[in-house]
Amino acid sequence: MTGMGYALLAAAIAAEVVGTTAMKYSEGFTRLWPSLVTVVGYLVAFALLAQTLKSLSVGTAYALWSGAGTAVIAAIGVVFLGEGLTLAKAAGIGLIIAGVVVLNLGGAH
Repeated sequence: MTGMGYALLAAAIAAEVVGTTAMKYSEGFTRLWPSLVTVVGYLVAFALLAQTLKSLSVGTAYALWSGAGTAVIAAIGVVFLGEGLTLAKAAGIGLIIAGVVVLNLGGAH
C-alpha cells in the first residue's frame, strides 16, 4: 500500500464521478459533449484503477472506488441535481461508507 496507489485511486474515483455526472447530462447519449466526457471519464477511471491494482489489493481498491464513487454521486444528486435526501438514502450512503471501513479494517489489504 503506497501513497502513490492511493493517489491514483483518488484520481480514478474523481474520473468516474465526472463520467457519471456527465452521463446525467448526456440525455441517453444523445448530446455529444456530455457523452464524450462520459466515455473519456470512464476510460481514464479504468486506466487509473488498473494502475492502482499494481500496489493495492483488488478488494481494497474496488471497495474504495465503488463506495466512494457511489457516496459522492449520491451527494452530487442531492446538492446539485435537486434529488431528495430521504432517511433511506442517507442510511444507505452511511452503510456503504461503513462497509468500506469494515472491509479495510478486516484485512482486505
